[in-house]
Amino acid sequence: MMTIFHPDANIDNFEPQRRRLLDEIANDAVQTANYTGRGFFSSKVMTALGKVDRRRFVPDDLVNSAYGNYPLPIGKGQTISQPYIVALMTDLLDLNVGDRVLEVGTGSGYQAAVLAELVSQVYSVEVVETLGSQARAKLQDLGYKNISLKIDDGCLGWPEYAPYDAIIVTAAPEKIPEALSQQLKPGGKMIIPLGQAYAAQELMLAEKHVDGSLITREVLPVRFVPLTCWS
Repeated sequence: MMTIFHPDANIDNFEPQRRRLLDEIANDAVQTANYTGRGFFSSKVMTALGKVDRRRFVPDDLVNSAYGNYPLPIGKGQTISQPYIVALMTDLLDLNVGDRVLEVGTGSGYQAAVLAELVSQVYSVEVVETLGSQARAKLQDLGYKNISLKIDDGCLGWPEYAPYDAIIVTAAPEKIPEALSQQLKPGGKMIIPLGQAYAAQELMLAEKHVDGSLITREVLPVRFVPLTCWS
């Protein structure tokens, strides 16, 4: 688990926006509790959201929008997720300090950084080489040493380090890729949006039983970019 101080001479100028964003996330949790089953997010998840500066993961021309509670474009047709969704997906995994987590869809690296504040190791796979390279450089620059990243087909997961205590997928396939199901540890959880590209999708929470089966439940209607698979 990483706990990093990111020095920035201008950070105090943005502190009110950062605090307002955390308040909005907490309020959204209350408003959506009937769907998600989570009327509040754990203090450790909220602390992680507070530590990771979203401003460092958005394009330079969108810095003034970094603390808005909505997704933003990051190039190559991809987005950085709404902070509330990042908080929700992270919280639903019920992570522990010693966990090893697979992330499919590195994107900007923001979600990986949040996870890295909570667990011992994050393995993240990005299919878009430009985004993956940028995210790797950014995360290294910020001092994260417990994030491993590779450019590859996320639908194949990262079998070398399986099984994982949790898997988080930040783009939407139409069904759960079999490789990801196989790489989840029995007793582990996977959070994944499912549905057709740019159409109605559902955020799903899957739990793996000891017999290898996945039990899923719907969490919330969402809209994610489609998951790109090479195979």
